[in-house]
Amino acid sequence: MKERQSRLKTIKSLIKNNTIESQDDLLELLQKEGYEVTQATLSRDLKLLKVGKVPDGQNGYKYALPGEDVNGESEAIYVQDFLRGYVSIDFSGNIVVIKTFPGHANTVCNAIDNLNMDEVLGTVAGDNCMFACLRDGVTGDDFMEKLKMHIPGIED
Repeated sequence: MKERQSRLKTIKSLIKNNTIESQDDLLELLQKEGYEVTQATLSRDLKLLKVGKVPDGQNGYKYALPGEDVNGESEAIYVQDFLRGYVSIDFSGNIVVIKTFPGHANTVCNAIDNLNMDEVLGTVAGDNCMFACLRDGVTGDDFMEKLKMHIPGIED
């Protein structure tokens, strides 16, 4: 487990300090740092770290960690997707129910997933409704407070 934590830390550092366009590029950099990993392991690591691809400003894409400044543009897209699709928000216990326009539940669900809200354990989408399961101890009010930080002025 220690090697994994060390590798994850190195991956974060490499992504922050380099423009990495592909897993092959990242694998090469990891090998230079002394790590021998398979593509499958690297793929799992990237998923665990919630690494995404964002525009590099030159008609290409690069890897980025959640919360990096370059994610501001991506977050703005998710905010717009959410606002375009949601109709209402209600909650009971640790379940949040977000009603959407027909066909928009997946987009709204994806937006919630990509806003990287630690309060959300997981989401499920239907056609015109999505559910978010909140972590133990997180209330619907806590969720709304955090959501309003991402989407100021949202009405519940």
